Amino acid sequence: MPSSQYTEQDIVVLEGLEPVRKRPGMYIGGVDARGYHHLLWEIVDNAIDEVINGYATTIQVVLHADGRSATVEDNGRGIPTGIMPRYGKSALEVILTTLHSGGKFTQGNYTHSGGLHGVGSSVVNALSEEMVVRVRRDGQQVEQRYSRGHPTTPLKKLGPARGTGTCVFFRPDPEIFGEKARFDVPQILERLEAKTYLHKGLRLVVVDEATGQRQEFSHQGGIADYLQKLVRERGKPAIAGLSPLYLSRDRDASGLRFELALCWTEATDEQIRSYVNGIPTPSGGTHEAGLRSGLVKGVRNFIETHNLSPKGISLTAEDIREGLFAILSCYVLEPQFQGQTKERLNNPEITAEIDAAVRTFVESWLHSNPSAGEAIVARIVAAARAREASRAASQAVSRKTSVSHRLNLPGKLADCSSTDPADSELFIVEGDSAGGSAKQGRDRRTQAVLPLRGKVLNAEQASTSKLLANKELQDIVSALGCGLGKDFDQSKLRYGRIFLLMDADSDGNHIATLLLTFFYRYLPRLIENGHVYLARPPLYRIDVGKDTYWVPDEQAKEALLRRLPKNVKPEIQRFKGLGEMMPQQLWETTLDPRRRSALRVTVSDPLRTDRVLNDLMGKDPSARFRFIMERAGEARELDV
Repeated sequence: MPSSQYTEQDIVVLEGLEPVRKRPGMYIGGVDARGYHHLLWEIVDNAIDEVINGYATTIQVVLHADGRSATVEDNGRGIPTGIMPRYGKSALEVILTTLHSGGKFTQGNYTHSGGLHGVGSSVVNALSEEMVVRVRRDGQQVEQRYSRGHPTTPLKKLGPARGTGTCVFFRPDPEIFGEKARFDVPQILERLEAKTYLHKGLRLVVVDEATGQRQEFSHQGGIADYLQKLVRERGKPAIAGLSPLYLSRDRDASGLRFELALCWTEATDEQIRSYVNGIPTPSGGTHEAGLRSGLVKGVRNFIETHNLSPKGISLTAEDIREGLFAILSCYVLEPQFQGQTKERLNNPEITAEIDAAVRTFVESWLHSNPSAGEAIVARIVAAARAREASRAASQAVSRKTSVSHRLNLPGKLADCSSTDPADSELFIVEGDSAGGSAKQGRDRRTQAVLPLRGKVLNAEQASTSKLLANKELQDIVSALGCGLGKDFDQSKLRYGRIFLLMDADSDGNHIATLLLTFFYRYLPRLIENGHVYLARPPLYRIDVGKDTYWVPDEQAKEALLRRLPKNVKPEIQRFKGLGEMMPQQLWETTLDPRRRSALRVTVSDPLRTDRVLNDLMGKDPSARFRFIMERAGEARELDV
């Protein structure tokens, strides 16, 4: 019980970097894989700031063989190492051990910078088990070592050195991130290559010590080439084979400069990848708002000028932007980011500036290229007609409001008694047999069960009308009650948590992937808002004496067996399907909120997710063949 006494003795002042270790989520967004990689981005972005301002041309990133540590080296000016009289320490030590310190608070050192809070390097230091920094400047090379935010050695001179630059080695702290945390090499390669598109002239070298692979990136074509690469990877060609529209605006009186590349594609969604001072802003912000509004205004003006408005149908902003792929890279003097993780730009003045520039550019380009403009408008009109058709079709499977809680529910649905979505859960289950076990084992007050028969349609290949005519998907939409596509209304969602409960084998994984594809393409906001989960039923039951272990996959089974004494002979039972489990077993392992280990479905990079879904589920079999061949070794390792 908390003490009823609250006095001055209870007041705690966290000094130095203690706040970072106490509340790391405030500085890096969390201690999951995303936060782990955020440490690398902070160090890389410091090197990129030297590039942006013309002081560096080359960056090397080494991912060490342990998978847990990295080194980032640039040929910039080098962090200052002179003694700061006020602190009695070198500038290097002050920067790495003090929050809100650095050379980016005053004008002159950096015109544009991604890190203006002065906390990036010190946060990495605080959350690293070990950090080693070497600096080359003034003809000398110096080194200092740190651990968990504190120096472990004095600043040492290593001898004479040619050139200038900074080299940072760090190993994230397992006390913060856990022993299993590792760097994701493909994700790192993709993000680092993107930086060479954003910064023409940058040479970026990546060394993966685990494989011995060395890759070098340098792209003189900039974001226009980057956009074409993303469109090719997505597999949805540009309308009429058009090259990307490209706009570049030099720095104006406000300090804003930006580049924009865009095109309309055959895709049915909108993809905008934005950056501020070289930092990705996945949550968008005022710069993306300006792009969207300016684009819509420019297209509307072209349509009105040439009398291209379709009869009997109104064009929405979403119709105009459907299929849009765009990359927007802005450079702002004083960016106002939302939080230290810099995922959203909040500068209000940016919206109007980008809106005006994009509107004028798009309208002028369309007037100068009327044939291409008419092809784009035809694509927009087709999107509007498809939206109307989708609305008509979805009305046929629309569900009740909260008032009509029991009307029009699928016959196979075993509903829960609760009418409060916050308390209600829907388990979409593979097959009638598994559905029977789930219905018997569930908590009838809060848990509903909807069994499916076989594999659902592939939403990546089937048309909207064909999908909406599918009985299994109709049942899912009816059970959820919130509609889909552009008619989605989350206020009508009947269940706050939606679990995909499939067998723990390859067939079950395939069905879960089909359902995830459907949710991602037609009900994306349910994923964005954290409503969709993957249940994790056990694949094995392992009995060791009186102890029972429920194991979700082959890897976990092997890990458990390795931990057992050699003289122990466990009893191993493999479940062929959920239907083989007793209802009480299914409750204890998979349904019980107190004991289950479900995974929430999240999307950190929509463009990367699109590409993976298109490769795995799209019409082009060659992409799947490449995927399988590249991972054949992994498949053999996991073969069951």
